Amino acid sequence: MLDQDRIIKVNIETEMRKSYIDYSMSVIVSRALPDVRDGFKPVHRRILYGMRELGNTHDKPYKKCARIVGEVLGKYHPHGDSSVYGALVRMAQEWSMRYTLVDGQGNFGSVDGDSAAAMRYTEARLQLMGEAMMDDLEKETVDMMNNFDDTLREPTVMPTKIPNLLVNGASGIAVGMATNIPTHNLGEVIDACVAYIDNRDIDIDGLMEYIKAPDFPTGGFIYGMQGVRDAYETGRGRVIMRARAEIEPGENHDKIVITEIPYGVNKAELIKQIADLVNDKKIEGISNANDESDREGMRIVVDVKRDANANVVLNKLFKMTPLQTSFSVNCIALVKGRPKLLSLKDCISNFVNHRHDVVIRRTQYDLRKAEERAHILQGLIIASDNIDEVVHIIRSAQNPQAAIEGLMNRFELDEVQAKAIVEMRLRQLTNLMQEQLRNEYDELLKQIEYFKQILSDEDLCMKVIKDELIEVKEQFGDERRSEIVYSSEEFNPEDFYADDEMVITISHMGYIKRTPLAEFRAQARGGVGSKGTSTRDTDFVEYIYPATMHNTMLFFTQKGRCFWMKVYEIPEGAKNSKGRAIQNMLNIDPDDAINVCLRIKNLNDAEFCRSHYVVFCTKNGIIKKTCLQEYSRPRTNGVNAITIREDDRVIGVRLTNGENEIIIANRNGRAIRFHESKVRAMGRTATGVRGMTIDEDGSDEVVGMVCVNDPQTETIMVVSEQGYGKRSDIEDYRVTNRGAKGVKTLNITEKTGKLVAIKVVTDENDLMIINKSGITIRLKVADVRIMGRATQGVRLINLEKRNDQISSVCKVQTEDEEEETEMLSDGVAPVMDESEGSSDASVSESRDEETETNE
Repeated sequence: MLDQDRIIKVNIETEMRKSYIDYSMSVIVSRALPDVRDGFKPVHRRILYGMRELGNTHDKPYKKCARIVGEVLGKYHPHGDSSVYGALVRMAQEWSMRYTLVDGQGNFGSVDGDSAAAMRYTEARLQLMGEAMMDDLEKETVDMMNNFDDTLREPTVMPTKIPNLLVNGASGIAVGMATNIPTHNLGEVIDACVAYIDNRDIDIDGLMEYIKAPDFPTGGFIYGMQGVRDAYETGRGRVIMRARAEIEPGENHDKIVITEIPYGVNKAELIKQIADLVNDKKIEGISNANDESDREGMRIVVDVKRDANANVVLNKLFKMTPLQTSFSVNCIALVKGRPKLLSLKDCISNFVNHRHDVVIRRTQYDLRKAEERAHILQGLIIASDNIDEVVHIIRSAQNPQAAIEGLMNRFELDEVQAKAIVEMRLRQLTNLMQEQLRNEYDELLKQIEYFKQILSDEDLCMKVIKDELIEVKEQFGDERRSEIVYSSEEFNPEDFYADDEMVITISHMGYIKRTPLAEFRAQARGGVGSKGTSTRDTDFVEYIYPATMHNTMLFFTQKGRCFWMKVYEIPEGAKNSKGRAIQNMLNIDPDDAINVCLRIKNLNDAEFCRSHYVVFCTKNGIIKKTCLQEYSRPRTNGVNAITIREDDRVIGVRLTNGENEIIIANRNGRAIRFHESKVRAMGRTATGVRGMTIDEDGSDEVVGMVCVNDPQTETIMVVSEQGYGKRSDIEDYRVTNRGAKGVKTLNITEKTGKLVAIKVVTDENDLMIINKSGITIRLKVADVRIMGRATQGVRLINLEKRNDQISSVCKVQTEDEEEETEMLSDGVAPVMDESEGSSDASVSESRDEETETNE
């Protein structure tokens, strides 16, 4: 034959497609995916069958794993020994299987990710539950197939009474598909199977009354039910798992104690990851993390620093480590040899149908054996009734075959019966044995009748299945380990931050930061202050606001834009750090700048938003009122908050309840007071109306606007450029209509400088003052006595530099008593420079200034 005659030309595309499909189907069917009926892949099935054939049962001594692996490799599974041993090891690991099928002795690995010892060192035997998977295997309940070399037979599926696919789950990666099925509680799954048998039309909701959620061997929490429901309804879903952790208070610091971790999480890697996050400064507040696990159980202890909030630290651990992780359910299994995506009901129905087939085939086998035995017993009973004649026929026969034929002819027996009589032992000739034969025959007749009923009556067959399932539950069932938390699956960002008091500072060049209020200590009035912020030579802190971490900050720009940001989103910095440029955080125009902020506790409270208003005030004295609801829907690019004229800018924004009074002050030392009802509510983009008439000297402008809530307890605090200020009663400012010029609020002189700030304060407030050189002072409002509105006031801060001026003023809540008495090292004795002038002159001067010019 010529060489070219041996070459068969084929299309390479066709050959590649055929070869790859053959390979894919081999991986899918014979290696990677479990069968829906018994939940096993071929390797697991062969391991259990090989151990059974070895007699390696739970009541026998352990055998070397190397011997078991050799048995499985040599007879049934011609693949790598490591894959067989790996599967054997996993079936013995309590943290991998919800119910272990193999009893291992030796080092079978750990939850820390340690691998098992070599198979020559370890030993194993079947667990009782593993044996239960193969009950009735010898009764022709399942199909058998040839092994790889056609010398032995092995089962194609196990006749299991246990719904193993759901109970122990499965995971595997095939070609073009994968499966990932979580573990479940045996008792719950069996209850659902019983419910399905009673009502074939039961839906997923009905089944979920029994199977609440997966039940993982490592315990922990299942967080939220939406992913579980999706998985049960469609076969795909995301189950959120969370560790069981408790906070233990201590004398010096709190501890976070973790006793259960999510399924599949490596404990040693978890602790290492926590340590790495602490070292990288990604999680603050942890001083140490130790593994104190022992034979009593798991115990991971995370030491929380004394000044840290343990709940916040724990939430950050949930967010940033596998203490909270997800199990992506992908319930794909082989149904009649084909991969299929299965819902919860599909899994249960296929298992029940399999059990039905097994019970039918087992009953048919038992019926056949019972009928064969009854047939033999009939012959034995005939022989016992005619024993003398039977003995004579056997004694007179030349050989056993002749005796068999003689009995067949004399008593009309078949060959099977006659052969049983010939092989009968002499002890069966006693009266006692004859009585036992008749009793056994009567019992067999009852069994035969029962077996026939099972085969003919579907309801009775299902009752048998139910009874056996309930028996399995009573034998192997246990309590649920994974606790279900019926709550939201997503983190609330506020969970990661304690609602601590902060000070928000914004510099003239647009740098922002938040600083814990505790970093600022109160000084006596007249002190020089402490270094507040490290800024550039041309920069200085311009605005300062108190807030708490969970507040929502509404930022308003000079050009009337509004932006939103949570306080915890603002970068934290020490009081002497520069901060971060706002332009890098918000989409602000290059020629615009933030100059006013509002803090809102809960922007999602619809009732609060409907009943409150945002009141704007501009440099030129324009005022506008808009419902807060107009600003309750944050947008990334911000919104137009007010329409501003070309030569104007926003200088003040206040939150009101519709019943407040407004006080506006200008740079020349005058203030106007009117009720906010004088300003009607307008749309978000409106311009507004005149609130105060400013002087036409070219340098005058509005410096601030305050909202009066309680005139009886609140007072008006005004501060000038040169560090002077004072408090006045609100009632000193009579209520007028909006648009007037107002009355004198501070006696402006060359020594005091122009007015820079107006605040509403009480004795419980502290005042924080920052000057343009970055010096900060915090003083108690109670140290400043109430005086007439036309006086010069007292010195609040001692400006050391000749050209220095007050930049920003902010009021905060007073500190605790211990902190109130503390003075900073660079503080100085108070300067009591109360330049008030004579009381008579002050009164007359103030009356002269009470001239109003209405709009």
